[in-house]
Amino acid sequence: MRSKRTPTNLKLADYQAIAEFRYQIRRFLRFSEDASRAAGLEPQQHQLLLAVKGMPGGRAARISDLAERLQIQHHSTVELVDRLAARGLVSRMLGEDDRREVYVQLSPRGEHIVSGLTLYHKNELRRAAPALVAALDEVAGKRQRRDGRGELRGRTDPKRKSYSASGTSRTRPCF
Repeated sequence: MRSKRTPTNLKLADYQAIAEFRYQIRRFLRFSEDASRAAGLEPQQHQLLLAVKGMPGGRAARISDLAERLQIQHHSTVELVDRLAARGLVSRMLGEDDRREVYVQLSPRGEHIVSGLTLYHKNELRRAAPALVAALDEVAGKRQRRDGRGELRGRTDPKRKSYSASGTSRTRPCF
């Protein structure tokens, strides 16, 4: 979005903080994409399974809820559910009160896959948390944590990435 005025109060550190935050998010997303594919899913399929299992309040997942959670169009969500249902990972149920509403639930196989992926992701988040939190804190202005080279303190060592230079995971998840 463009405003009529160009902000003049931005400093180089503001750009660096947002760039670092986006970098840390992208590193985690790359990890997640690789893990999804290693489990035989496309990343968006994994995201849908996770959204079904992790609906706020434990409520049942409607197609419209899933479209919102994945930030995709309703018809794209229907297609995604179709593909997962064809693989036996989810099933549909019509709403009891409103037959136009379609609910999605995980099959036992879908539960097994999303459970394994979630454990794998939790381990990676534990590893990546210091860098993610430091980057978010800097963007939010909660603390300035740069070392003498301008790098964020708490940033993970590039030599300790959870994935190799080729983009494949060094340790494969078991699903």
